[in-house]
Amino acid sequence: MEEIIVFATLGLSLLFFIWGKIRYDLVALSALILLAILGLVPYDEAFMGFSHPAVITVAAILVVSKGLENSGIVNVLVAFMDKVGNNITLQIATLSAAVAIASGFMNNIGALAIFMPVAIQMARKHNYSPSLILMPIAFASLLGGLTTLIGTPPNIIVASFRAQSGEVAFGMFDFTVVGMSIAAAGVLFISLVGYRLIPKRTSNQANEALFKIENYITEVIIPSNSPLENKAIKFIIDDKELDVKALGIVRNKIRIHAPSRYFVLMANDIIVLESNTDDLEEFVNKYQVKLVGDEELIDYIEDENEIINTEGILQESSPLIGQTASSIHMRSRYDVNLLALSRGDRTLIKRIDHEVFRSGDVLLLQLRRNRISDTLNEMKCFPLAKRSIKIGKPRRTLLAVGLFALSIIAVVMGWLPVAISFTLAAMGMVVSRILPLNNLYTSIDWPVIVLLGAMIPVGEAFETSGAATTVTKLILSSSDNLPAWALLGLIMLTTMLLSALINNAATVVLMAPIGLQIASVLELSADPFLMSIAVGASSSFLSPIGHQSNTLVLGPGGYQFGDYWKPGLPLSLLVMAVGIPVILWVWPL
Repeated sequence: MEEIIVFATLGLSLLFFIWGKIRYDLVALSALILLAILGLVPYDEAFMGFSHPAVITVAAILVVSKGLENSGIVNVLVAFMDKVGNNITLQIATLSAAVAIASGFMNNIGALAIFMPVAIQMARKHNYSPSLILMPIAFASLLGGLTTLIGTPPNIIVASFRAQSGEVAFGMFDFTVVGMSIAAAGVLFISLVGYRLIPKRTSNQANEALFKIENYITEVIIPSNSPLENKAIKFIIDDKELDVKALGIVRNKIRIHAPSRYFVLMANDIIVLESNTDDLEEFVNKYQVKLVGDEELIDYIEDENEIINTEGILQESSPLIGQTASSIHMRSRYDVNLLALSRGDRTLIKRIDHEVFRSGDVLLLQLRRNRISDTLNEMKCFPLAKRSIKIGKPRRTLLAVGLFALSIIAVVMGWLPVAISFTLAAMGMVVSRILPLNNLYTSIDWPVIVLLGAMIPVGEAFETSGAATTVTKLILSSSDNLPAWALLGLIMLTTMLLSALINNAATVVLMAPIGLQIASVLELSADPFLMSIAVGASSSFLSPIGHQSNTLVLGPGGYQFGDYWKPGLPLSLLVMAVGIPVILWVWPL
């Protein structure tokens, strides 16, 4: 009976994970509470997962990653990107390699966020679509995470499962030979072949706006002195100099969808427009209209030079997700104006202030110049405009590198467990003011922490109830005649497919007990099975929802859901082709 309950709970959770309407941390927490109520997880152990070393390690590494970013050390790499030649293959290879290296030692999303504005600027400068370079560097951030223990949460979780099985946990560089082999092959593939499989989602005109396909939706109000007053909408349509579409009109708080071209505009009408940033700016100046969100912030600021417009993309852990600008009082809460919004699928059916934010939405924001970094950090919104390179003070940079290096040495030498070592490094970042205290908690991806803390007891229930044993028997009975390498491939493939649908950390929690039991039944070493699961979990190349890195580039690249598998499928097969032999060589059965 216990097996049935666990299977039903996990099956229901999997459906909710795939559905995606309820955030994954809430789904995991609900599964934990349900199993606790039904008696499969003891009450006094229900929240033990939140004190698990793997959870503490992930949180500490996120803090350390933010500290490294603030120190300016990674931006030293960014500074060299402008020196890359004009060859697109060389540009993609160099940028992908840089992202992969950074991802090995810091959070994947953080590494991608640092280099993404550089990639976009590089694409514009050399007159090619940003879509050709954004997906490759997103994939590179996943590949780079394979190379070290701290590169990605799945590696940390796999290491903890090895410790629970009675062995010593995987060390800092136990993943390096396998990870570097796969990462090197993967970066070569996406640089030489993979980017050619990505659809060009923007035209190749030198003066195009960054988001030519995924234009912004914005609102402008017609003042009484505007040339548009008492003019029909066809006046806008017939303006061939500007690529601007009138999607609707708001008059007296009533929205008129798809108005006729002969609809006459009046003063105080609000026009809902679709346009890129360049044409939008020219439209505002030419017809003397005002952006709806452009009013209140500048009213109480004397120097208009203090105000700047910037573009940013919402990450999955943003507090804005699931909310509207109106419901969270965005202007008063963050001291920022929402001028426009761009979304990959362009399904904007409400006024901007009432549109529910989604992960990957691109926002055009107006805010104080001296508050850009702090505001975007609070909103969990990554900047898309190329940022000025901040090398940072030499003392702060050296101190950050020193703290990070000491934490790695302490782990490698066996002086401290990884959770303790990196928690000390995180504390050092705060005490030395490399990371401001108010950024300490915002640097942690709390939904991932809740997911891990909830799924660890659920995974234990999966094992203790006998459900993992049942799945193990099913796999072994259906693969009787398979050689060991093929069985490893099956485990890796299953993990890859699962991680394309649900969070990769949750995938490891479910797959690791199965891998351990298969190894036990066959009387083989568990190490190659655990390594296969770690590789499979971080190889989420098939969909935009498999990993936050993929989601992050969805809007800026103008991608569609089906674009990912085109380079992602051959890359996944390459990962298996390279990974399995190297795993068997380094970690023999």
